[in-house]
Formats: sequence, C-alpha cells, structure tokens
Amino acid sequence: MKSLTRWLAVLLSAAIVLGGTAARAQADRDNVLEAVEASVTAGRLVMRARFSQPLKGVPANFSVVQPARIAFDIPDATSDLKGNRQTFTGGDLRSVATTQVGNRLRLVLNLNTFGAYEAAIDDRVLVVTISPPSGRASGGRSEAGRFAAATVAPAQGATALRDVAFRRGEGGVARIVIDLSDANMGIDIRTQGTNLVVDFQGAEVPERLRKRLDVTDFGTPVQSISTFPQGSNARMLIEPTGSWEHSAYQTERQFVVELKPVVVDPNKLTQGTRGGYTGEKLSLNFQNIDVRSVLNVIADFTDLNIITSDTVQGSITLRLKDVPWDQAFDIIMQTRGLDMRKSGNVLWVAPRDELATKEKLELESRAQLSDLEAVRTETFQLNYTKAEGMIKILTDEKQRLLSRRGSAVIDPRTNQIIVQDIPTRLAQLRQIVATLDVPVRQVMIEARIVEASDNFGRTLGARLGVNSINPIGGGNGVAISGNSIASSKLSGQLLTTVTPDINTDAMSVNLPATKTTGGAQVGQIAFSLFNAGLTRFLNLELNALESDGKGKIISSPRVVTANQAEASIEQGTELPYQSATSSGATAISFRKAVLSLKVKPQITPDGNVIMDVTVHKDSPGVATSSGTSIDTKNVVTTVLVENGGTVVIGGIYQQTESSQVNKVPLLGDIPLLGFFFRNTYKQDNKTELLVFITPRIVDERVSMR
Repeated sequence: MKSLTRWLAVLLSAAIVLGGTAARAQADRDNVLEAVEASVTAGRLVMRARFSQPLKGVPANFSVVQPARIAFDIPDATSDLKGNRQTFTGGDLRSVATTQVGNRLRLVLNLNTFGAYEAAIDDRVLVVTISPPSGRASGGRSEAGRFAAATVAPAQGATALRDVAFRRGEGGVARIVIDLSDANMGIDIRTQGTNLVVDFQGAEVPERLRKRLDVTDFGTPVQSISTFPQGSNARMLIEPTGSWEHSAYQTERQFVVELKPVVVDPNKLTQGTRGGYTGEKLSLNFQNIDVRSVLNVIADFTDLNIITSDTVQGSITLRLKDVPWDQAFDIIMQTRGLDMRKSGNVLWVAPRDELATKEKLELESRAQLSDLEAVRTETFQLNYTKAEGMIKILTDEKQRLLSRRGSAVIDPRTNQIIVQDIPTRLAQLRQIVATLDVPVRQVMIEARIVEASDNFGRTLGARLGVNSINPIGGGNGVAISGNSIASSKLSGQLLTTVTPDINTDAMSVNLPATKTTGGAQVGQIAFSLFNAGLTRFLNLELNALESDGKGKIISSPRVVTANQAEASIEQGTELPYQSATSSGATAISFRKAVLSLKVKPQITPDGNVIMDVTVHKDSPGVATSSGTSIDTKNVVTTVLVENGGTVVIGGIYQQTESSQVNKVPLLGDIPLLGFFFRNTYKQDNKTELLVFITPRIVDERVSMR
C-alpha cells in the first residue's frame, strides 16, 4: 500500500512538471503583441503593431465601410497590452481594439472616415498605411471601402462603363446597376452635400450613356442619375431627396448601388431601416455603479451630449461584452424606468413620469397662449378647388381645423378664402390648402358595344292543279291564268297558238313557299302538261327560297371626366307619343331611344380605375296602335380595371330556331311524290351583344384626341 502511494506521488509530480513545461513551450511559441503606435506621415496615417516574434506574412484582413473599420486576424498570437482598447487622437484613427478568440488575436482599427489602405510586414512590425479619403478635399466623406482603388487603375481607354440600369425594389428601394468592363476597376463612393457621387477610376463613358436619367416617377428617394466623364475617370452623380441611406456591393462585373428611404424618428438614437441595433460595440463590467456615471461612460464613448436630470438616482450592476452601445443604453433606460428626448446630438435623460409631466405642462401652456395670442388675417387664393367646398372643410364642426377664435369667409367672385386666426393655425392651414388645392386627375372612358347577327332561313312549297276546258273555239271553258300554251293539229293542219287563262284559284293543292325573315322574294318555277286536244291541263308550280345573312354593328361612345365626377354622353332619337293630361285632353310627349354612356370613375392609389358604369343601347322597334315600341339593351355595373386595360362588362347571346311543315294528310307523307303536297319552313337566327369598357388616365400634358 505504501509503495502504491509512493508511485502515485511520483506520477503526479511528473505530470505537474510536464504540464509546466508544455505551458512554457506554448507561451514561447505564441507571438505576443507588445505595443501599438500611430503617426501621420506625408498626409497618410501609419499604424505600427510590434510583436515579440517576426510575422510570417500579412495576416488575413477585411474592412467595413459603415462603421469604418479594418480588422486583422493574427494566428498563434496574444496581446500584452493594458486593456483591450487604446484611444488615439489626431488623424483618422480613433482607437485600436484587441480581442482574443482561441489562439487567434484580432486587431481592429476603428476609423473616423474610411480610405484605401495597404498592409506590409517589417520583421516583427505590422505596418498599415491608410490614405486620406479622396472626397475630403471637396468636403464630402469618403466611403470607398473595399471598392476603393487598392490596385493601380488600368490605362486610359482600357476600361469603360458598359451599361447603366435603374430598378425599383420593394419598399421604394432604388437600385442602380452598373455593368463594368473590368471587375477590378477602382470605385470610390462618397456623399457630397445632399448628393451621392460615384467615381470609376480610369474608366470611359460611352456616348450613349452620357445623359441624365429622370427617375422621379418611380417613387424612390432618387430623383435623377447623371453619368459623365470627369477628367480621366467616369463619374455618376445621384441626386436623392428626403432621408435615405445607401449601400453598395459588387458581383463580378456588376456594381450595384442601393438607396433606401428612411423614416426619421426624433426619439431614436440611430436612424435607418436596418433591423436591430446598429451602434458601435462596447463592453461594460461594473458592480454597484451609479447610473449617472454609466451614462457619462456612454457619452464619452459615443461623443454625444447627455443631460441627466437631478432625479436620476440609484446604482446598477451590469456586465456587457461586445454589445452595441445603443442596445446597452436602451437596457439601462428600461432597467431604471428612464426615458429620453433627443434634439440633434443632445440627449436629455429623465424618469418617464417627469418627462410626461413636463410635456403635459407644455401642452397646457400652449393652449393658454393660443387664447391670448393675437389673431392675423390671411387670404388664400384657390386655383383648382371651389371656395364653397374648401370652406366646408375648414369649418366642419366634426373636425374643425380653425381654432376657437378663428373664422373664415369666402369671396365667390375671385374664388378666395379670407381666414382670421392665430399664426400657428394659419401656418397649418397654409399647408392644408396647398395639399388640397391641386388639379384633379382626369379619366377618358371608352365603351365599345358590338352587336352581331347571323340569320339563316329556308322555305320550300308547291302548287298543283288539274283543269279542263272545251275544245278551242267551242265556247265555254275553265280559264287558266298565268300560262301560255302552244298546240298544233297532228293531222297536218296549220299550227294554232292559244293563250288560255289559267285560274290559279282552281289549284287543287295550294301550299306555296312563304317569305323568310329577311323579306326576300320567293323564287318560282311552273310548268303545265296537257293532252293533244288541249282539253286537260296539269299545272305545277314549285317555290323555294333560302336566305343567309350576317351583320355587325359597332358603337363606341367615349367621354372624359374628372376623378370621382359623373359624366354622361348620348346620341339617338326621341319618339313622340300621345298622353292624357289632368284635364282630359291629350298632349304630345317624347321617349328616348338613344345610345348613352354614364360613368363615374375613381382612380386608386396604385393607378387602377374603379367605375360605376351605365350603358344603354336603345333603338326604335315596331309600330303599334299606341306608338312605336323601343328595343332596349342596357348594362349597369361597377368594375375595377387597370389603366389602359379593356374588360367585357356584359354580354347577351340569343339563338332562335324554328321549323314548320304544312302538308296534305296522307299525300304529303308519300316518298318523293309527297313533296308536291307540302311546304316546309326552317329558320335559325343568332344575335350576340358584347359591351367593352376601357379607361385611360389622362396625362395633364396630353389632351383628348
């Protein structure tokens, strides 16, 4: 047992010795960051990081445009600096931060403004040279980032812009796509005043791209894009409006610049559409520290001016590592029940109840001042809106826009409104009148009414009769009208021509063809058979008619009207008729048989048109003892149509088929021979009515043709 204990003690001592040796060996292998220095030489910032051992090569590095940072990852290295951040004054270098991740040391350079940089190794020293931003001379802030000219620009004429395209993304994002002839072209982006300038180093601009693109109608922050040569470079000037933020990225030979609209919130610490917190990261580790002191630390870190109310008291314990400063600030405010108000770069921090009470007192003071403030008189000239309609809006009791002391009258002759109110309300009314007094958009509505008909009719009939007369010269006989009969004596006597009258009423079978719907005359063919003595006659008459007709009537009324204003147009005839009066006498009245279009359009915000449509297609009908009837066709509907689109709002299709057979019983059913004892009638009529509607929003600069 003693020997086992002795052996365990020996093994433990050996492990301790080996562990210490391994630790010393690992410490000897690690490259230790000993010092960081910065200086400005020939207008360029030079940062020197000295290590305990020579570096094998330039470490892996990357850069960030916003916020401006350059980061280096040194493998098998540690830091011997006091603290994880060193602050520098002068030049564009704000601070240098170090972070240990495993056996890798990350060295981060926090800059005021970004510029092109170069890294080199001088034995044990990492030398980073940062050039000043190219836009500083013009007063702009350079944001070249990784798109800056880190390489030598190609010779003049070797590179060029191949194409410039503009697209609108979701949420009103403006996307400008530039096709480059060289993926390694140097690009510099900077803000210059209220505009965004993009310089393409050593690039030419083709003649077809040297122009100004007006993209105002796309509804993005960008108003225009101008591309033109600038010395040996190509320059693109982007003119936005309002509040916006931009980003840029490159994929092979395609360079994209995006501008997003930003809704400014005065109570937000950082503006922008990017989600989450966007402040620079910091680390805080305090125990029972006064809240006012923590706010001072954040003020020193962000260069913001923070005014802390005397009622902010208490202490807080927190441990935050690599947290955005605006998130840390928000956490502290929520923990202690505080709130803030932001004015420029000044923050006022106080308890929520105190801020709410102060704002309430301010509102009450403003209400009292409005009762004591002197009133002024101002005249508003209306250009497009009637004064009567505007005065109803301003003096509506449900939502009165004037103050309690305000009043307004109109001058119908000059279409002006005279308002008397306090100056603050007059300023608001001025904005309201400018917003409402605008020209109303107009819509041209065109209706197309198509009537098509296809008529087919067929009728067949026959008349058959047997007659007899006395021999020629014999005197009495049955007259047969409508036939000419020629006869001759077969015994060699002279040829005799007679024209007896055939009595058509004496036909034994009288089933002739009738007229069809078209009213065309019936075709007839007749022949007679007689004996040699001209005493017996067989008369046969065949009638047949087939009609096929097609027709099309197109009516196209159109009318122009203002948005949400009803308009109508009509053309046709007024038919007179007699009507009784209260005294018992008769009077002449009129009824309309017209083609009319009545419509009330409404333009939607997305450019479509909603219409209440009434279409009438009336025409005179048949005459009756009471007057002429009216054939009417009408459509009443509400429809949504895109601008310039066409839609069928209604249609009527009619088909009439009829067939009729008149015959002599039994005889009309005999095959073949029965044809002479019957007549047939067949009719097939088709009519179709379609109503099309097409709205077009009229441009203010274009009149109706």
